[in-house]
Amino acid sequence: MKPIIGVIPLWDDEKESIWMLPGYMDVLENNNAIPMILPLSTCKENLDKCFELVDGILFTGGHDINPKLYNQKKKDTCGLQCDRRDEMEKYLFEKSIKNNKPILGICRGIQLFNSLLGGTLYQDLKTEYKSNINHTMEKPYNRGVHNVNILENTILHKIVGVNKLYVNSYHHQAIKDLAPGLIANAISEDGLIEAVSMPNKKFVMAVQWHPEFLWKDSEENNLIIDEFIKSI
Repeated sequence: MKPIIGVIPLWDDEKESIWMLPGYMDVLENNNAIPMILPLSTCKENLDKCFELVDGILFTGGHDINPKLYNQKKKDTCGLQCDRRDEMEKYLFEKSIKNNKPILGICRGIQLFNSLLGGTLYQDLKTEYKSNINHTMEKPYNRGVHNVNILENTILHKIVGVNKLYVNSYHHQAIKDLAPGLIANAISEDGLIEAVSMPNKKFVMAVQWHPEFLWKDSEENNLIIDEFIKSI
């Protein structure tokens, strides 16, 4: 039986509708899983039923995290938030941790995991973090723009088998203070945490870059998704 992966939906503020980038779906199908877009809902009864149906959850990219999740006030440089999505993901994340269900976070996902476990974020890298690296690249996104150093003796290092990875980058927020429950797995050239994992869990990992754009041409990025699926 192929595992079913619940995929957190994206939200379009202008059209007031949910949507999805095909790369998230394609990479899951390519690794022998069935992707299922979840409803954007805060109804716990509905979310409980969805949780029962899926074998793992992919926390996708998207809106900025509401700073109240990491006990900070919103700055003018903070972008749009989606409180309904924050609430939904908080519920599913905590339920996944409690039930040891495999989860993978991408971009916003790493920021969400860190926020919910007690860490903090840079609300806007351009104004809060000095760097020569542009973390908000232009299209196309299926190419690398900077390296990340993969830390030895981490889950990510065991998965990809390399010490350095050339990744894409499309984010203006990032981990500031690492949450106590997470372990850094990769560091960017300018010192930002780019990948994390949670020890003693079946599979809890998140990356700051976007493997859903890179997997066709990058074996290492496909291996991240493959290991996520195989952990189920």
